[in-house]
Amino acid sequence: MLLAKIAVRSGAEPDIFISRSPSFPDLPPRRISLFSRFPFPFPSSQVSSASAFGSAISADPYNRGHHANNALEYGSKISRSIGWISENNAELGKSEDQVFTQNDEEEISIPKSFPVCDDRHSELIPCLDRNFIYQSRLKLDLSLMEHYERHCPQSERRFNCLIPPPSEYKVPIKWPRSRDEVWKANIPHTHLAHEKSDQNWMVVKGEKIAFPGGGTHFHYGADKYIAHLANMLNFKNNIINNEGRIRTVLDVGCGVASFGGYLLSSDILTMSLAPNDVHENQIQFALERGIPAYLGVLGTKRLPYPSRSFEFAHCSRCRIDWLQRDGILLLELDRVLRPGGYFFYSSPEAYAQDEEDLRIWRQMSALVSRMCWKIAAKKNQTVIWVKPLSNDCYLKRKPGILPPLCRSDDDPDAVWGVSMEACITPYTEQIERDGGSGLPPWPSRLTTPPPRLSDFGVSREMFEKDMNLENDPSDLGFDDTHSQETWRRRVESYWGLLGTHIQTNSLRNVMDMKANMGSFAAALKDEPVWVMNVVPEDGPNTLKIIYDRGLIGTMHDWCEAFSTYPRTYDLLHAWAIFSDIEKKGCSAQDLLLEMDRILRPTGFVIVRDRQPIIRFIQKHLTAMHWEQVAAADAEPDLDSGEAAEKVLVIQKKLWLIDDDESAKDETA
Repeated sequence: MLLAKIAVRSGAEPDIFISRSPSFPDLPPRRISLFSRFPFPFPSSQVSSASAFGSAISADPYNRGHHANNALEYGSKISRSIGWISENNAELGKSEDQVFTQNDEEEISIPKSFPVCDDRHSELIPCLDRNFIYQSRLKLDLSLMEHYERHCPQSERRFNCLIPPPSEYKVPIKWPRSRDEVWKANIPHTHLAHEKSDQNWMVVKGEKIAFPGGGTHFHYGADKYIAHLANMLNFKNNIINNEGRIRTVLDVGCGVASFGGYLLSSDILTMSLAPNDVHENQIQFALERGIPAYLGVLGTKRLPYPSRSFEFAHCSRCRIDWLQRDGILLLELDRVLRPGGYFFYSSPEAYAQDEEDLRIWRQMSALVSRMCWKIAAKKNQTVIWVKPLSNDCYLKRKPGILPPLCRSDDDPDAVWGVSMEACITPYTEQIERDGGSGLPPWPSRLTTPPPRLSDFGVSREMFEKDMNLENDPSDLGFDDTHSQETWRRRVESYWGLLGTHIQTNSLRNVMDMKANMGSFAAALKDEPVWVMNVVPEDGPNTLKIIYDRGLIGTMHDWCEAFSTYPRTYDLLHAWAIFSDIEKKGCSAQDLLLEMDRILRPTGFVIVRDRQPIIRFIQKHLTAMHWEQVAAADAEPDLDSGEAAEKVLVIQKKLWLIDDDESAKDETA
């Protein structure tokens, strides 16, 4: 693993020095040329030299008033020069061979290095960028939280530069220590430590930030609060997972995600959700701690999760107006809760006796009653509502009562960019027959074919073939050749390629960029990792299968930036993603830059794709400051006996910005 230091000199091409790090003193220093460094997007004509960079900044640091013509087009132009993006929309469907298969003799425009963004953008989230919203003059309704929803720049206005880490960035503390402490230099924001000092969210201790486990409603620790919730529902031994019946949880307005972090010891996966920057960098802290989290908001669009995904939802003083717009936000929670799912609500409205809180409580109680929710428990400052197991209550309501049932043509699993509806999603006939979700307790549900497989015409045999099987292959009706097509074997192969580059606790935050049915994550069950399973928005909506297996994930379009902070994942698994976005006419280099943005320094990428794509990525390694760890053939195709895919394992170098006149060897 290498540490690069970048020295920016006025009027000259910046230098990158790969130098010895205190953490890795045995590595020799070496020098790499850097193209340029920018505080914001520029046209490609302005990025040919560092002198152009200097004059452009001094003229207008925010380039206000010129957004239409001066966005950096570097990535898109390079992509067109190699045939990735066509100038003619009719040509966007070019075959992969046309796009990627180039003779070595042909002149291909591969950059020697990419620009580096100014360090003011070290925490850039392109589709959640307030500056972009302001500069674009988007007309958004702030009362509906539209300014916290995704608004992505067009390709010609994307930041085609590498996001730098903070100047004193360190390799993150490893799990499980990271749950309780992180390096202050990695997220240099201490406002929350002062604002929430009385609630024990976080405490600054020298070079580290510690997390005592407190929250707005549980000052004395999340573990005690969790046990209290289990006791309210009379769960055995006050264990919140209820003997495996509770596995996936949604925490709305999660703070720094201590609630979700402490649920992990009960074998519960929590999707901790909050908007960016409502509380300074709360989701960034959560991910730095190694706790599953996602940037999102209950606004006007559906959450990127299918219906019936979570056993319970949790709101601890989350400051959400649940009564607005005919209860549309509470109805969105209803959509993602499973039959018999719980809503844990800890808020003054549940216990305070002042006139305003009593009014809200009366109106909220009336709303949930019309939704057929019932109080499962109410004690001290918390109320727990439970969702019905069947349609019986819905069908007994009086005609015209609000909220109505959703239309029969409404797809409750269509979520990407779909507006919320103020209606109740009724249960399917299958749920009525099963008397609930029909899911076994964890961990059995990971390997048991879920009922919703039938939505895809997937048989039990096909599901079992895809997952990691411990059974004798002959028991399932297919031979040894087919049984080798399991994700357990694939993961073993990946780990073999990673070799000595990883230790037991090297990886924590993992993303499967095209998760299908979640079998890559299932194969990692016994590793100390969690996996964000991403399902492309234009493919089969297998995300509901992933949740039914007791895993978590989200929908996404890889032509756009992901809703997370920079430097949040230790490992990205990219299976056929580049092949997919080529068919959509999106930029491969934009995707490489986005992967670099969300990948931690010293983190890894595993690309599994066709050979021309692997070669394309290999030609960009120097420009990305990535290193090839290994390359190998994937397992042979069952029909042809040939390796149709290749596997490329890459590691991202750790490089830092140095604004001095020269780069110094840190060991000197």
